[in-house]
Amino acid sequence: MKIYFAPLEGITGYLFRNAYNGIYGHIDKFFAPFVSPSEKCPLTPRERKDVTPENNEGMNLIPQILTCRSEHFIEGAKALHAMGYTEINLNLGCPSGTVCAKGKGAGFLPETLELQRFLDDIYSYSESDGMKISIKTRLGYYNPDEFYDLMDIFNNYPVSELIVHPRIRSDFYKGEPRREYYAYALEHSKNPLVYNGNIFNVNDYEYLSSCFGSKPDTVMLGRGLISDPSLADKLKEFTTATDFAKFRKLHDTVYHGYQEVISPDINVLYKMRELWSYWQLIFDGSERDIKRLMKAKKYSEYEEYAYRILAGKTDGRD
Repeated sequence: MKIYFAPLEGITGYLFRNAYNGIYGHIDKFFAPFVSPSEKCPLTPRERKDVTPENNEGMNLIPQILTCRSEHFIEGAKALHAMGYTEINLNLGCPSGTVCAKGKGAGFLPETLELQRFLDDIYSYSESDGMKISIKTRLGYYNPDEFYDLMDIFNNYPVSELIVHPRIRSDFYKGEPRREYYAYALEHSKNPLVYNGNIFNVNDYEYLSSCFGSKPDTVMLGRGLISDPSLADKLKEFTTATDFAKFRKLHDTVYHGYQEVISPDINVLYKMRELWSYWQLIFDGSERDIKRLMKAKKYSEYEEYAYRILAGKTDGRD
């Protein structure tokens, strides 16, 4: 099977990707958090730094573009092509209110005529420049039945991969994915498919065979892979248990990496708190220390609780 690492804005930047890839590996494609080209700037310095090949060696990185303007997409794609990229991803799935209010991400889905004109333009560009374009989409904005028309639209283009998150915009990430619509895609898509949504453990993946008749060959993992970094190893049957020694190495590499590039100290702790909001799921019994860790304002406070939690797993204590 193939496993793709989903982009999570503010979390899966180049520093985290390098740490994860060096310690765990087994990821077939990493997707970078979206860049948002504008008329004056196809890539900001910060965006360019995140996707520059020098900061992403040894991994298969796919940049993602978020826009509803084809000319902006093409300028961003040209800048990425100049950096050596031959595949990019179009974000039609972001449910953020500020994003959707601008007609981007999932906010682009109900505008089917504009979307078709947009796709006409970017796939004409892709053919001329030799750039593969994949799409990450939700089922629709207002209603999952929008997906039927969207599937007809996507089938008109050479989408290198169609990554389907079977929720609508208002679902955000709550509730169960509407997997029956992915089953529809399996029957009707002319393009290669990737399943994305609510795979947090091996049982979640195994369950998909009862939904689709067989387990997907290619899946994209986001929150599940952040919550348990060993999940890819488990799905590819390299291990059956969470490797807490590897986890501690990941924690230390990311933590010290942030300290080198981010200031002041509290901003590093904000970044670590965001990670622990996912990581806490694999640390049953450590709720009190995690709660204190999340309130830490100094490195010394943070480290007291973080390493107490980590020691409880790596030296055999619970």
